Amino acid sequence: MPLPEAVGDATAAARETVPLIDDFGAYVAANGAPEIVEVLLPDTHGVLRGKWIPGGAGGKIWGDGVAIPLSIFGLDIWGREVEETGIHIETGDRDGICRPVPGTLTPVPWSPRPAAQVMLSMFEPDGRGGERPWDLDPRHKLETQVARLAALGLYPCVAFELEFYLLKPAAGPDGVPEPVFPASTAGPARQNMYSMSDLDAYAPLLHDVREAARIQGLPADTVISEAAPGQYEVNLYHRRDPMAAADDAILLRRLIDGVARKHGVRASFMAKPFLDFAGSGMHVHVSLTDGEGHNAFGAGEAGDRLLRQCAAGLLETMADTAVLYVPSYNGFRRLVPGSYAPTSISWGYDNRAVAVRVPNGPPKARRLEHRIAGADAHPHLVLAAILAGMLEGIERALEPPPPLTGNAYEQEAPHLSYDMGDAIRAFGGSDFVARSFGTEYRRVFTIMKEAELAAFERRINPLEYETYL
Repeated sequence: MPLPEAVGDATAAARETVPLIDDFGAYVAANGAPEIVEVLLPDTHGVLRGKWIPGGAGGKIWGDGVAIPLSIFGLDIWGREVEETGIHIETGDRDGICRPVPGTLTPVPWSPRPAAQVMLSMFEPDGRGGERPWDLDPRHKLETQVARLAALGLYPCVAFELEFYLLKPAAGPDGVPEPVFPASTAGPARQNMYSMSDLDAYAPLLHDVREAARIQGLPADTVISEAAPGQYEVNLYHRRDPMAAADDAILLRRLIDGVARKHGVRASFMAKPFLDFAGSGMHVHVSLTDGEGHNAFGAGEAGDRLLRQCAAGLLETMADTAVLYVPSYNGFRRLVPGSYAPTSISWGYDNRAVAVRVPNGPPKARRLEHRIAGADAHPHLVLAAILAGMLEGIERALEPPPPLTGNAYEQEAPHLSYDMGDAIRAFGGSDFVARSFGTEYRRVFTIMKEAELAAFERRINPLEYETYL
């Protein structure tokens, strides 16, 4: 994880980047005409939805926008309408107007035909010939928290880390996916953390990931062989633009998936695909800079106090926002003791067993690492909840409990619930969520997650058949 030093931004300046193009005509002049433009709208779950638009009509995206139903944010994780939200046919299923997100118009290097992609954000006609942000678009929830911090003269500097598995293209005979297993390794599948040989085994794929990131201007940094066979991690450089940082994370997931398919394997960001191996997380590093770009956490005693307040706010709001960090039924399987996924509402210095970690480093690099989110979470909602929690700590001048040292799994601290239902109820009844995200967002998100949980609870586990038939 690069240092979030604001002055000079030396690490960002050192990396190779591509010029950002936010005009379709300029894109065609630089890259040639694409056959299609893939317009991408992340839904409530971070699933990319959208359209293929012929390249010849691509310029209209920047003029007319793209019409997509407002109710796209009322689909469940499987893409089905959740009628209980009341935002589908009851409203006439009206269209919203989607506008391109600046800085996201790029080539699609893994596409078999010339293609471009651009991410969208949803707006609602205001009835007076204008538009307003659509309240259910997670992107606007993050924008709100960024604006609240800016009103205090504070500006987030953010980086995401994403873990994932490379899987064989077909599941095993029992229907369970199988991780790719480097041929150079003998014996059964086992933990092989930070293995260089596992990186070498899939070097062509991983190098293609890095090259695709370069072409798309995504600030990819370190690549690591993680704690399980077939598990890898790609880190992103820090961004002083938190909106861009969250965009990076969403687009990096798409990039890794596309490159993996081109190499004949699958990439999975499922939070806990294998009970016997580590789950996949989305770690978020956040510092706050002042108006001059200096790291506010590194400003002596005042910086230490600000960091403690932010940590306290994250702990105070963690139970209420847990379902944003762990949004899936499967994700709660990742929260197990000893797994490097946190299970307690805790913080500490240079301690990977806690939920909120303060990594080692000089004052200019002081930051918080939020370690709860699964790799399947929505980056914009995760970051919005983190920033809202930090604001809660700042505005109420909260003080955290003593930081934990050693094995946090064996120490006294409030525990995160392992139950999705508990997390949904905490979110749905939270005044903090209503203040930070709005009562309508709280209502709709709660209904959608209740419906998702009910779908899983209506299924009979195969073990039940093995046991009782």
